[in-house]
Amino acid sequence: MKKTLLAIATLACTMALRAQTDGIASVLQAIEKNNTTLQALRQTAEAQRLENHTGLTLADPEIGYNYAWGSPVAVNNKQNVSLSQTFDMATLSGLKSKVAGEKDKLVDWQYRTDRMAILLEAKLLCLDLVYYNAMLNELHTRLAHAQTIAEGQKQRMDNGEGNQLEYNNVMLSLSTLKSQMTLMEAEQQAVLSKLTRLNGGEGVAFTQSKYAPIVLPADFRDWYATAEAKNPALAYTGQEIELGKKELSLSKTMNLPSVSLGYEGEFEHGGNRHQGIAVGMSLPLWSNRNRVRQAKAAVRAAEARHNDARWQWRGNLEILYQRTSGLKAAADTYRTALDGCNNCLLLKTALNEGEISVLDYLVGIGLYYDAVDKALDAERAYQKAYAELSAVEL
Repeated sequence: MKKTLLAIATLACTMALRAQTDGIASVLQAIEKNNTTLQALRQTAEAQRLENHTGLTLADPEIGYNYAWGSPVAVNNKQNVSLSQTFDMATLSGLKSKVAGEKDKLVDWQYRTDRMAILLEAKLLCLDLVYYNAMLNELHTRLAHAQTIAEGQKQRMDNGEGNQLEYNNVMLSLSTLKSQMTLMEAEQQAVLSKLTRLNGGEGVAFTQSKYAPIVLPADFRDWYATAEAKNPALAYTGQEIELGKKELSLSKTMNLPSVSLGYEGEFEHGGNRHQGIAVGMSLPLWSNRNRVRQAKAAVRAAEARHNDARWQWRGNLEILYQRTSGLKAAADTYRTALDGCNNCLLLKTALNEGEISVLDYLVGIGLYYDAVDKALDAERAYQKAYAELSAVEL
């Protein structure tokens, strides 16, 4: 029977934890679908892809016709007809298409970077909402206790056992709790409004009041290697290097001559005609000047940006990792202390039995409430720090 009850309890805890995790996940899923900024970014990305693949074909064929009158009259009039097509190696080799493909990847990584930023903003708001829901639950419990104490002190004063000073202190404590609830509800509604904005104007139902447990990676270096591979912002700067290399190859190819092939015909009144093929060549002596040097410089600049982005991100992430570890340790310390030192019932019993004064009760319960508030603050802080730390998983 004990094993069965333990299994049921474990299953219930697992289902509750899954519901909490799914709560945030479902909100993020809805926001990814409904967010107007993401919708605009998707449309912009599609337009950029189409632009990338525009102008990749050969130059349009050229058709020419002219009619010339002979002079003097005895000279026959004649007509000239020409048709030509220019061929360039950049198009024939497929390099233009390859460059377009690299630009498409750049567009994709930019969208993923913007998407990650928006979903991270939404997740941080969800974590704030968990905090406000938990605080409101806690304040409701505190308010019920405070009202009970206030009613008891009123009866004692009416019976001549208490005094006005004690009753006033209790009422001040009660009014403070009510003010805290009002402020907390305002903050809760503000966060819900922000989530509604991110969700394209559709309301968000979110009642989660407990955080899912976090397991920090034991080794930062191993974890960072995995996180770096998933970071779309770093992938974007890396893709800039690949694009630069393809554009460098394209620039070199564009220094090669382009060839034109065609047909030309000359027809005279009277039956004389001349016709045949026409071959031409364009030498890019001036139009591509410094293009290769510029492409090489662009590759070096992209490599420098990528290297800088990697080191900046790694440094910030390491600081965030250490901060998250410290905040989690602080929150765990608070929770451990609170689990073994819940004085609410003891203080209430002592007050009812006259073992302590109202002032002693208010001081004691205030210390406990302060510890609970700090524990919730610490939990929210490390949950948000971890959300930023693991944003690449969104």
